[in-house]
Amino acid sequence: MRAWVLLSAVLWYLTGVGWQRSSELTKKGFIYGKPGHPVKIYVKLHHNSPVLVCMDLKRAKKETVDPTYLWIGPNDRVLTGNYRINIIKTGKLMVKDFVEPLSGLYTCTLSYKTIKAQTQEEKIVKQSYDFMMFAYREPDYSYQMSVRFTTKSCIGRYNEQLFRVLKKILDNLISDLSCHVIEPSFKCHFVKLPKHGLMHELFIAFKVNPFAPGWKGACNDSVDCEDITNNNILQARDRIEEFFRSQAYIFNHDFNKTLPAMHFVDHSFRVVRMDSCRPGFGKNEGLHSDCATCCVVCSPGTFSPDVDVTCQICISIHIYGAKSCP
Repeated sequence: MRAWVLLSAVLWYLTGVGWQRSSELTKKGFIYGKPGHPVKIYVKLHHNSPVLVCMDLKRAKKETVDPTYLWIGPNDRVLTGNYRINIIKTGKLMVKDFVEPLSGLYTCTLSYKTIKAQTQEEKIVKQSYDFMMFAYREPDYSYQMSVRFTTKSCIGRYNEQLFRVLKKILDNLISDLSCHVIEPSFKCHFVKLPKHGLMHELFIAFKVNPFAPGWKGACNDSVDCEDITNNNILQARDRIEEFFRSQAYIFNHDFNKTLPAMHFVDHSFRVVRMDSCRPGFGKNEGLHSDCATCCVVCSPGTFSPDVDVTCQICISIHIYGAKSCP
């Protein structure tokens, strides 16, 4: 039986009638340096970084004689090519399968020669470029929802029964998406409507999130499981919205029945998205304006122990992505 039909029957029974982000990204996917200005780059967790070029755009348009490149990574390590760090002879660098500890400052020093045509005198010129790379994740989505139902009275068992039945129907509606209803609550209020007398209404609130028991089984061994869980919660949101839209349609178009005392209040459905970040990540619009909606890895001196949206201060931390304060 379809969910909206089931709820309608219950109401009558109960009451009867009544990606990579950087402002410097070029069309080819290369990011050039800017002399004297660190370039911020945000790399999605477990994805490859964009290609960093050890040169600025102005220099790239000129002839460069005998160039050499030296890359220094986080913790002042000289970078050489390996399975994760890819450096080619022209000074371009890409980091594969980016993870939290790879966040930090990447500095490249370009050395090249200038030669005077008349005397063949050579001069070595050096220029450094700084790139700040940060791992980020998409936030985990959940939805805070609220609806209203009319009722005969604020006293009696029917209100509690409706509340329990509604929660069960919604859970069944989204269970295949590994989503569930949490923190449900309701209150009964007197409502005075224009040109009407006092009415009793149930104000029902609940949250929907994608972490029902066994939710990891939906990930199919995917590293970026938030992409899957976020897609599932979006589907759950749409299903629930359609369910309440159907409730409104039933009571507005079924002319063969008298409206029951308990029914959905048309246009009362409200939904607000709530973002959270995994441990070790947080949002900071001031520090990361180019990735303001992202959950960016917590920088040294900060940590995030739970699914909050901000990194907290802890001066004893010297790593990226800390989940606790020693």
